[in-house]
Amino acid sequence: MWTDSESDVDYLNYSEVSEMIGDMLSDDSMLPISLGVYGTWGVGKSSILRLVEQQLATDKRNLIISFDAWLFQDFDEAKSALMTVIAKSLYEASPETLKERAAGFYRRINKLKVLGLAADVGALLAGVPTLGLFTKAAGSAEDMWKGTSDEEDVEAVRDATKAAQERGSGLLRPQEKRNAPEEIAAFREEFGALLSSMGRRLVVFVDNLDRCLPTNAIATLEAMRLFLFLPNTAFVVAADEEMIRLAVSKHFSEPGDRHVTDYLDKLIQIPIRVPKLGLQEVRAYLAMLAIARAGSEKANDVRDFLISKLRKSWSDEPPFEVKDIQVMLDLPPDDELLLTLEAMDRLAALLAHSVRINGNPRIVKRMLNVIRMRSAVAKRRGMALSEAFIAKLALFERCMGEEAIRDFSSLVNSAPDGKPALLTELETIENESLEARLPKTWQKHIDFVSDWLKLEPLLGGVDLRPAVYLSRETLPLRTLSAHLSPLARKAVGTLLKTVSMNSKASKDAIDQIPSEEMADVMDEIIVAMNRNPDWSRIRSDFRGAALLAKANPAGYEKLVRFLAGIPKKPAWMTAMMKDEDEPGAKRKA
Repeated sequence: MWTDSESDVDYLNYSEVSEMIGDMLSDDSMLPISLGVYGTWGVGKSSILRLVEQQLATDKRNLIISFDAWLFQDFDEAKSALMTVIAKSLYEASPETLKERAAGFYRRINKLKVLGLAADVGALLAGVPTLGLFTKAAGSAEDMWKGTSDEEDVEAVRDATKAAQERGSGLLRPQEKRNAPEEIAAFREEFGALLSSMGRRLVVFVDNLDRCLPTNAIATLEAMRLFLFLPNTAFVVAADEEMIRLAVSKHFSEPGDRHVTDYLDKLIQIPIRVPKLGLQEVRAYLAMLAIARAGSEKANDVRDFLISKLRKSWSDEPPFEVKDIQVMLDLPPDDELLLTLEAMDRLAALLAHSVRINGNPRIVKRMLNVIRMRSAVAKRRGMALSEAFIAKLALFERCMGEEAIRDFSSLVNSAPDGKPALLTELETIENESLEARLPKTWQKHIDFVSDWLKLEPLLGGVDLRPAVYLSRETLPLRTLSAHLSPLARKAVGTLLKTVSMNSKASKDAIDQIPSEEMADVMDEIIVAMNRNPDWSRIRSDFRGAALLAKANPAGYEKLVRFLAGIPKKPAWMTAMMKDEDEPGAKRKA
């Protein structure tokens, strides 16, 4: 099995990107600097950060801070979390001669946090009038920073903060607004002086920002502004650019594309996009995953060889072959690792080019884990089904629509001995005639199917019932919905596409489901939801499940059990599950 986490070993030639980033961060003439490492979910942003961190760690002058925005979003106010992590790291890294100064800086942030004022920092930076404008609060603020404040001081500061917020929201005349407060200027000055006295270069990696809810993502970005563009500082933000653009747009009430772009450009000076993997990168990645799992002593030698090949892929130099690796590792023709390498190499083209995989390293790794688990089950059940067959069927499930998968399962279950004659026929048909013979639900995936049918091993004449059994977490044996009534099957399709919790179509569909089939419909929706592990945003399928749960107690219990298996439920999901009525009240009535 392969862990679904970032790697500090380069399997994808990402070192070219990481070295470029590391060189910029190590160049004092480039500081202060902010960089964005942009890419979609699972492409390797976190792994690039790890590689950069390894490079920078060789220079003791670098003070490296890794901040996981997603980890903190449910436990701390987003702005104060980043500020606290930075202040704590500075304190721990400071020499004894600077401990008191670092402790003072730490206390300053702690007071903001304890008094509930950290959230105001972002507003202050955005140009909202500040504590320093109010004479009454000025002395109190100074006492707070010195640690000599009392309750009266706190109340004075809170009153001034409230007035500042009112002025910022337009309750006072706009012309009375002024520049950022002296307190914030002092904060930045103290931070810069401390870092300079330490003789360190501060590098902050902010990861998983795109997994946060929009409010928390913006709060973290606003907190970054407090530290940005001070001497000897660098921030590296890893995120899906489109998710961050969406958060900015939502937070600022649809400001328009140009303003969203301007906002990001002011925060991120240099955007760096993770390069899309091509066929050769996917081939190398699959090979290295297999070799690493086998524990070969020569894994690093093979990795260096593959990386060198990838770096010359632009030239006329031929790509690597599996036999090159066989020679390097001295593998006999019947060696299990060699057979695995050959099977993976046959899959590479489809993994690289299929729309639903597109060479995404995380999806590739998860697919391999599915194949590995099913292979283990096959061995325990005594099934004569090789890993290559299992891989081919898993690929079909990943890249085809739900209806196409059902049709495949029906085809197998209805065929004598589980050997569909149609598959044998399709494997021999020329591409020009293929589409007309395909099941209707397969036709919209014609490009994938034509390549998949030619992929070794061929399935014609093979008993595929074991394969259907192994895929029961995706499609239970005898197909998912073969036992459902037409009304229930139609309801499943409608609920998976629920556009809002007030959807009349979805509610009408639920009303049409026979009461004895409600729980089975929920089972089908849960199976469909399991195919997509990304819960970073509100999803149509979950809306449908939530509506069904409100209408049926058994469905509600099934959904609750499903939610228990999600390690970190987003706030939107929890809110959607709340309902003033008892689940199933409507159905009971």
